[in-house]
Amino acid sequence: MVPLKLEHLPFDPAPRPAPIAETMRPLLNHLRVTALSCRTAARSDLFQACAVLSTDRTVARSAHAETLMRGLAQALGQRPVLYRPDAREVSFDEAWLARLAHSAQSGDEDSFQFLIRARVPHAARRNLAFLVRAVAAEFQPV
Repeated sequence: MVPLKLEHLPFDPAPRPAPIAETMRPLLNHLRVTALSCRTAARSDLFQACAVLSTDRTVARSAHAETLMRGLAQALGQRPVLYRPDAREVSFDEAWLARLAHSAQSGDEDSFQFLIRARVPHAARRNLAFLVRAVAAEFQPV
C-alpha cells in the first residue's frame, strides 16, 4: 500500500458552501441590506418581536426581514457572518438562510426542518421559522 502524500493535495483552509440558487440572490441581498441597517439598532428579543408581528397581518416584508436579522444572532447563539450587498461570495450563514428560505418557498418541509434543527435551539425554532417563512413568501417567484 502506498501512503497518501498530503503535500500534493490542494489545501483550502476555509471550505466554501455550495453556491446558492440564483433565484435566492434577491432575497439574500435584501437580508444583507436589512442587516446593515440593523447594525446600529439595539438587538431585539426574538420572542417579543415575533409576538408583536404575528398578530398583525399587514406587516410589510421589511418589518419581517428586520426582525429576522435583528434576532438571528440570538437564535443561532452567535453573530452570523453576512457579506456586503451584491457580493458574489456567500458565507455559510447566508447559504444556510438562503437554503432555509428556498425550502420554505418550495414547500420542502423535511429540508426546512432539517436545516432549522441543525443550528437553532428548540426554544427559538418556532419564531425563527415564522420569520423565515414570512420573508420567503414575500420573495416567492411568480
